[in-house]
Amino acid sequence: MRTGANYVAIRSAATLRRGSTGGPRIRSVGMKTTLVLVCALAFALGGCTTSTGSGAAGSSPGPSGGSGTGAKTIGFSVQNREAQFYEDMEAGMKAEAAKYGYTVNVVDAARDNAKQQSQVEDFISQKVAAIVLTPYDSRAIGSAIVEANQAGIPVFTADIANASSQGTVVTHIASDNVQGGGQAGKLMCAALAGKGGAVAIIDEPEVTSVQDRVKGFRAAIAAGCPQATIVADIDGGGERAKASSVMDDILQAHPNLKGVFGINDDSALGAAKSVQAAGLTGKIAVIGYDASPEARTAIASGSMYGDAIQHPDQIGARTIDAIHAYFSGQKPPARIAVPVGTYTKADASK
Repeated sequence: MRTGANYVAIRSAATLRRGSTGGPRIRSVGMKTTLVLVCALAFALGGCTTSTGSGAAGSSPGPSGGSGTGAKTIGFSVQNREAQFYEDMEAGMKAEAAKYGYTVNVVDAARDNAKQQSQVEDFISQKVAAIVLTPYDSRAIGSAIVEANQAGIPVFTADIANASSQGTVVTHIASDNVQGGGQAGKLMCAALAGKGGAVAIIDEPEVTSVQDRVKGFRAAIAAGCPQATIVADIDGGGERAKASSVMDDILQAHPNLKGVFGINDDSALGAAKSVQAAGLTGKIAVIGYDASPEARTAIASGSMYGDAIQHPDQIGARTIDAIHAYFSGQKPPARIAVPVGTYTKADASK
């Protein structure tokens, strides 16, 4: 049974035309006049609505998405969100994403491969538009990338590449780490001033970007100051406390050490702490990589000699640009390299 204001209005209009017994009381009226009467009565009882579109009256469009480029969510699993480098990368990503109307959902893998794989699965369940990874374990991440591929979600890597034979990555965006390692090597040669001597590396060998840095560093030492000798290459895990412990061991084994290259600023700052504790600041050149604010302060004070300087904000921004190009139907290049410079005490005074 039909009920409500519209039904009452229609019934009332019919009564006006036919009378209560069905006989004519007034002359026939046209449809237009009837509609006016219906609306007038319905308005008094609750309103009359008409629609000129094909949808239901009063309905509102759903959220933007689908084929449009706006209103998309990008999932970003970062291997260590507490690191200054990745904080800067995140800021660069979010600033660039805002230009396109994208949202970046950032989660911290906290240097845990199993956690990062689970985060990828969560992104798949959430049906994000794209996934960005800075893999903690470059070789183990492949299976998670495969899952995203199977779900039809494009995957991009930033800073650290997928070293697994599994999984397809649309684009890898990173510093030119071979070139950056070369810049660190040139700084070391400048610090040694042609005198040579024993040099150590505090490494993180399972990370692809670090492998490239060490490769570039070794090549620059061989070409620029071949009289220098690399006497130790030890895993410091990319962490300050562990790097400091490793540096203590290196100083014990090589008391005549002249220089140390830390593959990131946490490694270099950890090494600098040990060098300072041993009373050797200024006698051992400490070279880092990233030029984070804390490292710049250490360089200005003389506890570090210099850094290869990355631009993580640019890496983040170019990652979003590559994703936007992909969303727009373009094919971004497989690798996008961001140049690396140098930072010394002379730069700190500018």
